[in-house]
Amino acid sequence: MTRPVAAPFRASFPVRSIEDVKRLEQTPLAEALTVRSTYEIFRNSAAAFGDRTALTFLRTGDPADAPIRWSYAQLLAGIHQTANLLHRLGVGPQDAVAILLPGCLEYHLALWGGAAAGIAQPLNPLLTEEKLAALMTAGRAKVLIAYGTECDAGLWSKALRLRTQVPTLTTVLRVAPHDEAPGSAGTLPEGVADFDALRACEADDHLVSGRDIAPEDIAAYFHTGGTTGAPKLARHSHGAQVFSAFACVKMTGVGPDDTSINGYPLFHVAGVLPASLASLSAGVNMVIPTPTLLRNKQVMANYWRLVETYRATSLSAVPTVLAALANVPLDGADIRSIRYCRTGAAVLPPELAARFERLFGLHVHESLGMTEMAGISTITPPGVIGPPGCVGFRLPYSQIRIVALDANGNASDRELPPGEQGMVLFKSPNLFSGFVDPADTAKAFTADGWLATGDLGWLDGEERLHLSGRSKDLIIRSGHNIDPKAIEDALGAHPAVQLCAAVGQPDAYAGELPVAFATLAPGMQATEAELLAFTAARVDEAPAKPKSVVVIDHMPVTNVGKIYKPALRALAARRVVEALVEEAWAGLDLGPAARPAVQPEGENALRIVIDAAAAGPAAQALQERLSESIGRLPFKTAVVLQ
Repeated sequence: MTRPVAAPFRASFPVRSIEDVKRLEQTPLAEALTVRSTYEIFRNSAAAFGDRTALTFLRTGDPADAPIRWSYAQLLAGIHQTANLLHRLGVGPQDAVAILLPGCLEYHLALWGGAAAGIAQPLNPLLTEEKLAALMTAGRAKVLIAYGTECDAGLWSKALRLRTQVPTLTTVLRVAPHDEAPGSAGTLPEGVADFDALRACEADDHLVSGRDIAPEDIAAYFHTGGTTGAPKLARHSHGAQVFSAFACVKMTGVGPDDTSINGYPLFHVAGVLPASLASLSAGVNMVIPTPTLLRNKQVMANYWRLVETYRATSLSAVPTVLAALANVPLDGADIRSIRYCRTGAAVLPPELAARFERLFGLHVHESLGMTEMAGISTITPPGVIGPPGCVGFRLPYSQIRIVALDANGNASDRELPPGEQGMVLFKSPNLFSGFVDPADTAKAFTADGWLATGDLGWLDGEERLHLSGRSKDLIIRSGHNIDPKAIEDALGAHPAVQLCAAVGQPDAYAGELPVAFATLAPGMQATEAELLAFTAARVDEAPAKPKSVVVIDHMPVTNVGKIYKPALRALAARRVVEALVEEAWAGLDLGPAARPAVQPEGENALRIVIDAAAAGPAAQALQERLSESIGRLPFKTAVVLQ
């Protein structure tokens, strides 16, 4: 059944307060939102905007280079062709279409055509082949759409090897790089086909399947990390994704006069839903800054010139990218077109917020988004000025609660009043449909059906949400909960600090002690002792004063730019273990060859290796000393003789 074309999403009025959010809710959701699927969004946008530019792909980071542009009509035609090709390859509503692509125009055909035919499964190209195979197997992927070159992640080699590792996979579709000469790919292996050549043979004006997509049908599987442990695939319904786009447009007011530069990776909900689907539902011109996006050094170096060239009206990036942009001088670039600057994924450091406003005249508006809520949970709209850590208002038609933590750091059933910090809980039309594994789903919700986010925060008198961190990142010192944000805000205020993070370092007596790690801004210098004294003087609570500040060359980040604290916790643990090893080794007056080696044992453990031949008769004593001292630490460490 073909549903009638409807109007694209557009703002009703500027949202400036919770009263405006409640005013939106005066219209029942069933009347306010009649679009049932992401496919309908693109039909509506193509009807409304036709030849207007939907996607602008930058071949390089040079503002003078001519881009490749697709109109809204071309985008819909490509989505039809892709969905019809996948249908011909046997993809049905329950089959996954895995996507292994960098930033490119075809990503949007794979995402939205994949969701129109089956279930789109975007994958992080930087994951190991083993992780990719596990994720595709868990999602029962039937087709893989992959980039036909190595890029910086060995994409095509991975794709070819994955053919034999995923039992349900029947076809690999090769996407040719934009600069590849026709015919240069040569003969493709059996089971591999040219994506563009095959889709060119398909109808571009309708879905051949005749599928009537329901709001509860699953549109996509998103993995919630994939860097450690077993894969967790979150199931997004069409209705949830549509609501996210609808709510973003209502809250931010984006429309056909806007241009955005979307540097978020498209395997992540932030890049796909708030940044892409919301924009494309409202007629925005969305710029894709080269295949490597904001990891492209030329793009970063020329970012402000790109804003000037394309008259970008919004800037959106995670805090670590904003920190890097703060080091890129304007050099006369005219960025007055930017009307809205926003961030998410991690709490914005106050000093970075102040630096951005001081350097560029841009106030950074924060939002909260998560995979389990189809990419967006709260928004600070344009014109609403909040302090760092304020992530704005709940979405219309959604609910939010703050509850106390129980003894294990989980959500209790005791609701807290405004101003008191606890765990953030949500109910909303864009809640995900659970994980592929029902056991993971059970852990995500409270007994009475609220999503337990794991985020710590509080509501102010204007019903804006303020975040302070993650419950799992709390540093617990002798039973005392320490919020790492207090340390990070203090250290981040030092003018030499670029990025910083505080974590718990294992301790034999206190369980954990607070320590901090920092990177320095280019051209700046500061000693660790100076940074420690600076931070300690600004942290009021005695137990929260850090025991050390360590300067590192590069801050570990995830593939979407969040600071990766597990790596810092492992580094802190290793420093403690190495100090104990040094003490035990020196105490036995052994030669350098007998110094034990400290090696990683996975991500959450260490291994101390003693060379028995080098240590000689003292090897046993050294092992016993180390086993005794290391055994007191709340960190898994094995001591072995070799």
